[in-house]
Amino acid sequence: MLDDAEIHPLFEGAPKDLAFRKLRKRLVAQVREAIDTYGMARAGERWLVCLSGGKDSYTLLAILHELKWRGLLPVDLLACNLDQGQPGFPATVLPEFLTRMGVPHRIEYQDTYSIVMDKVPQGKTYCSLCSRLRRGNLYRIAREEGCSTVILGHHRDDILETFFMNLFHGGRLASMPPRLLNEEGDLYLARPLAFVAEADCDRFARAMAYPIIPCDLCGSQEGLQRMQVKRLLDGWEAQMPGRRQIMFRALMNAKPSHLADPTLFDFAGLRVANAPADQDNCLQLLAER
Repeated sequence: MLDDAEIHPLFEGAPKDLAFRKLRKRLVAQVREAIDTYGMARAGERWLVCLSGGKDSYTLLAILHELKWRGLLPVDLLACNLDQGQPGFPATVLPEFLTRMGVPHRIEYQDTYSIVMDKVPQGKTYCSLCSRLRRGNLYRIAREEGCSTVILGHHRDDILETFFMNLFHGGRLASMPPRLLNEEGDLYLARPLAFVAEADCDRFARAMAYPIIPCDLCGSQEGLQRMQVKRLLDGWEAQMPGRRQIMFRALMNAKPSHLADPTLFDFAGLRVANAPADQDNCLQLLAER
């Protein structure tokens, strides 16, 4: 499947060593598994593949095009970069790269950076508002381009970090779902890298020498809660390699009866088998109190 007899231009110049070939094969397999597991693809659909210019979005773009090149992904792909007006953003990098690779794309300019700077008090992080504005524009573009699904480059580690941020700071068990329906109910959002480790994205994009654009142009990254969680997970992973994958599997193996949310499991309705009528009535009274 992954021989080089035919390759997509995004893979031209790929390293020939065994380690890279194993990495490439693993990425393709993991993205296919996520697409199949969460029912992301329908034949004939059009996907808006969102690119930031970071290592994750380059990896996403390449693997999706590899799957389509091999006849394993029956959808049309439209790459999209939203230039949000950040000072110093290298606006020509992505359009030149996508044109050279023969990738259909749309580059959209919307100065959301100025809005964020105006609305967010000095010293606060910009990411939340910036993300909401970006998402709204991407949904608009998807509708204009006739796309059914907005594809994001969040990977396994992003999903885990969001889970722990919600646990520590939001008081809830929630994360980034691999697939969801937007609030308006007219677009899907999907994350095909859900099973992919961040380190693999980094190794892949660097090995391919893609022109990576850093995600720190606004100067808002340092000190974020997400960075603190990332350091915590890095520490756990160093102590016990593979712990991230174990934790991610836990997100796929939830047991509502062993948590504490009465809206997900009817704890009050539990009954002992063959319980005497008076015992059943007693249990019912206790449950109603």
